[in-house]
Amino acid sequence: QVRVVESGGGLVQPGESLRLSCAASGRISNIDTMGWYRQPPEKEREFVAGFTGGRITKYADSVAGRFTISRDNAKNTVYLQMNSLQPEDTAVYYCMVKMGYTYWGQGTLVTVSS
Repeated sequence: QVRVVESGGGLVQPGESLRLSCAASGRISNIDTMGWYRQPPEKEREFVAGFTGGRITKYADSVAGRFTISRDNAKNTVYLQMNSLQPEDTAVYYCMVKMGYTYWGQGTLVTVSS
């Protein structure tokens, strides 16, 4: 069994920052991809940022330059530092871990509102 748990969501004002964390535990081996997706209200889930092939990082155009993904391999943990948050960043943020099969966390809500 593999468990993926996100944390760090909350309510912030426009321009503020948040840091999300995602920890994978259980039968972990050879993680191929680890990253973040989000689902805004009444919209489809979309890619935000991720590591692929172990080292390559990718970002959605909408967050490039504002969000930074990082990881701690020893802890099977990935982080998402989100700066200059805007109302359009409001969404449930999901962590994804791919090791052959793809595992998802339960999501953490980020609300950006004044």
